[in-house]
Amino acid sequence: MTYFSEIVHLSDIARVHGKRCPSKKAFIFEDRVVTYKEFDINSERVANGLVSENIADQDRVAYMDKNSDRFYELVMGCAKSNSVIVGINWRLAPPEVAYILNDSSAKILFVGEDFFGLIDQIIENVPSIQKVICMSGSHKNWPSYEEWRDKQKETKCDRKPQLKDVAIQMYTSGTTGNPKGVQLTHDNFHSSRNPEPQEGLEWSEWSEDEVQLVTAPTFHIGGAGSGIGGLYASATNVVLKEFEPRAVLNAINDYGITKIFMVPAMMKMILDNPLARETNYSTIKYISYGASPIPLDLLKEAIEVFQCEFIQLYGMTETTGSVTYLPPEDHTVEGNERMKSAGKALPHCEIKIVNENGEEVNKREVGEIIVKTTSNMIGYWNLPNETKKTLKQGWLYTGDAGYMDEDGYVYVHDRVKDMIVSGGENVYPAEVESAIFSHEMVSDVAVIGVPDQKWGEAVKALVVLKDNCKTSEEDIINFAKQRIAGFKTPKSVEFIDELPRNPSGKILKKELRKPYWQGLERAIN
Repeated sequence: MTYFSEIVHLSDIARVHGKRCPSKKAFIFEDRVVTYKEFDINSERVANGLVSENIADQDRVAYMDKNSDRFYELVMGCAKSNSVIVGINWRLAPPEVAYILNDSSAKILFVGEDFFGLIDQIIENVPSIQKVICMSGSHKNWPSYEEWRDKQKETKCDRKPQLKDVAIQMYTSGTTGNPKGVQLTHDNFHSSRNPEPQEGLEWSEWSEDEVQLVTAPTFHIGGAGSGIGGLYASATNVVLKEFEPRAVLNAINDYGITKIFMVPAMMKMILDNPLARETNYSTIKYISYGASPIPLDLLKEAIEVFQCEFIQLYGMTETTGSVTYLPPEDHTVEGNERMKSAGKALPHCEIKIVNENGEEVNKREVGEIIVKTTSNMIGYWNLPNETKKTLKQGWLYTGDAGYMDEDGYVYVHDRVKDMIVSGGENVYPAEVESAIFSHEMVSDVAVIGVPDQKWGEAVKALVVLKDNCKTSEEDIINFAKQRIAGFKTPKSVEFIDELPRNPSGKILKKELRKPYWQGLERAIN
């Protein structure tokens, strides 16, 4: 990429490609096509609009809507104005959304019409919000996005972001309840790019005619990161409002998709669709996947049907996405030992396995996976103690347990913090337990992840009721649903007499999980 040196900050992407390839398609979204020149102009208007709304350097700007090309306009507009975009998971319950808006002190909220009712419900309790702008639809009190954007100047915004400045703040589930704001800088995104071809990394290279399908949600690093990666390379990005198997299959046929990132649950739903065996996949070069457990049988089926190269990726929001990769040559229909791994470190990453004292362990010995990379977050927003626990001397402690073989392949064994990954979403048991524990009939509760054919893992609650109390599985689930997001809500509830604990009183979740995972390979990605 001869132009790579010209792109330092995220704000440079639209400006460089707007001049270099102005007529090339940057986005296709539903019936809308946006060129790189239009993308540059629109994002410049957004930047100037934010300045006119008194958004200062590093102020937070919130976005709550399903996928759209407009999300990336806002990302770029925030980058140009040196403000910070905060993508909000639209699956969250109202109290969770209110918490994020208040925690980030967001001054402007861009919201889609599907979520007007939710925002109307909580807006009085979010004093930092000075203005709400409609990404779609109309609201009696709020201007439309296009109306607001198109009245702004299209001259170059004079703000100058620094590499260390935060560009995007993403919220992840917290180990003890409240979500944590992960601060990702311009340098985090830039430094993970691969400017020159490298042997074994051909899958990460981009050609001029690349067409990428963005179907993962943009509030997730998988969706936001893949879209930004495509923009770096001046690819055409086909953005789906949300994942739907038929829409994915139609996009592959209609636009000649060459690259896709999916979580395994998406892959399974596509393969289960009747059209999956009728679709022409000849344009697809690579499918990358990760973010949740994947059964070997599913991967075998995907290899047989899609007939393309596969790359497994492992990473987290705190590392700006991927830190390891399992290359195409390690994927076989017959299966092999390496397919059980998360692959090996990317060139910009260093990985170690350490014990509880932070000392590196022997090969094939299980410990915590830690990562040193230029793409590690600078820290959690307003959580210095949590940051210190996670970032130590340049190393990020992932909370995942695993081991490394003699060739540097990392095998994710379990999760140190008991985190559940369901359909690519992180669920911390403590958050779910807290919601259920407030039920008047509940004496004790433990939440675990159990195998699920569709989602990889499903949330299960094991509940001890108070003496002489009776309630139903449905009641517990509905109770939780009022307090936490639907994807965090237990899919099943089992009532038991008591929870197993060690002498110090800690619940033995490993023992609770054992009957459900027995005989299965827990291939966590």
